[in-house]
Amino acid sequence: MAAVSLLEPAGNNCYRIQRRGKMRADVLVFLNRQLFHSFAEDQSLQQLMDAASLEGVIDPVIGMPDIHSGFGLPIGGVMAMDAGEGLVSAGAVGMDINCGVRLLRTNIDPEGLDKSTLRALIKAIEKRVPSGVGRRSKHEAFISSHFTPLVHEGVPFLVDQGYGRPEDLEAIEDGGCISGADLGAVSKEAQKRGLQLSTIGGGNHFIELGYVDTVFERETANLYGLREGMLTVLIHTGSRGFGHQICTDYTATMKKKAPRHNIELPSAGLASVPINSGTGRRYLAAMACAINFAFCNRQWITDDVRKAFSSVFEDDDSRFDLGLVYDVAHNTARFENINAKEVLIHRKGATRALPPGHPENPKKYLSTGHPVLIPGSMGTASYVVRAEQEVKKIYNSVNHGAGRVLSRRAAKKEISVDDLKGRLAEVLVSGRNFKAYLDEAPQAYKDIELVIDTFTEIGMSSKVARLLPLAVIKGEGSD
Repeated sequence: MAAVSLLEPAGNNCYRIQRRGKMRADVLVFLNRQLFHSFAEDQSLQQLMDAASLEGVIDPVIGMPDIHSGFGLPIGGVMAMDAGEGLVSAGAVGMDINCGVRLLRTNIDPEGLDKSTLRALIKAIEKRVPSGVGRRSKHEAFISSHFTPLVHEGVPFLVDQGYGRPEDLEAIEDGGCISGADLGAVSKEAQKRGLQLSTIGGGNHFIELGYVDTVFERETANLYGLREGMLTVLIHTGSRGFGHQICTDYTATMKKKAPRHNIELPSAGLASVPINSGTGRRYLAAMACAINFAFCNRQWITDDVRKAFSSVFEDDDSRFDLGLVYDVAHNTARFENINAKEVLIHRKGATRALPPGHPENPKKYLSTGHPVLIPGSMGTASYVVRAEQEVKKIYNSVNHGAGRVLSRRAAKKEISVDDLKGRLAEVLVSGRNFKAYLDEAPQAYKDIELVIDTFTEIGMSSKVARLLPLAVIKGEGSD
């Protein structure tokens, strides 16, 4: 029986797969009517059902509106585990640990920027920030000599070294550093892949120059420092090869160790061990290193972007604002308190979204909840939203993007260069090899408007601002 046929209505924009067979929890999937009727059968629902069969899982397992097949847990999957008796899975976090997004605001009116200035900004950023699979940093000497404090102390260490502004720390999830990182839990092979700070890699990672097209909540937008018409910068990248190798290493180890703990694995991608086992604790320590690495990656890129603006406009970067609105993480496992119970929440391709009043919000965003950044596909809109109180029902989580409808292979086969150029219209793209970006074409992704509406229509989140792209830097290849 196809998994999609098991979906039953469970409220507005919500569908349930009731526990059956070896499942220990129900599955809830959030799709609005149009997304539900266009939902393409893939392995994502079965992967949620597999996750719901793991020991210690908390009911329910969640599927986001941008859900699509991944490795182990689908992209757009959220799984909570009992902190005392549950399991931790490297595959349920993902290969690109702390793949995430940050947004910079400016005081620049894009109507005053011609195409030549936009291209100059792109080139100045590209000069400083390598893009593409396997590309290494321009800061290798510093990284090599300071790698331990970078992954143990995160962004606060970088800012102390002059790479950023002190106020940046107030606008990064966890202040740019989570505790518990231990480089001793990271393999030598993974450490060798750590020379990639201030790089964006390939796949769906990017640096995008855009503008605020629409403000939906003016008071909230003002608090976030956003106004209609301002130039913005979105940065989307993660822990690169460093995090990828950590996931690869620990997935293999967990698969080997699972039988010793009498754990029956539903799939190799969901290889798991008890949270409180030696392997479980080492994975969390290694994962923390990758999370801090990714925060540093986006921070260093921010510093390089500011320097690029300074070079193009021949003035101090602070003259153009370039302040950090927020930085959110995807692909993490973190201990949180849900309904007075400590749980380990795996978010894979999902974003933590704290509602107003939640004590872990930054102080300046306590009254509204922190900004939640949801990028669309290349050439389409991106959104700044905020969480509502109802989001507590889904572990304070929302989607992290639009979500694929075509695999990379299918996109390259079905979408032509002319199709891509037509959808991009006037959006500038770094490089001229459009064929290299066919797998990232807007046609390969769900409609971001439908994905956003899925949660806003039922009071899980509210729209604050809509961003539209002007120019985008993407690297070739798929991470």
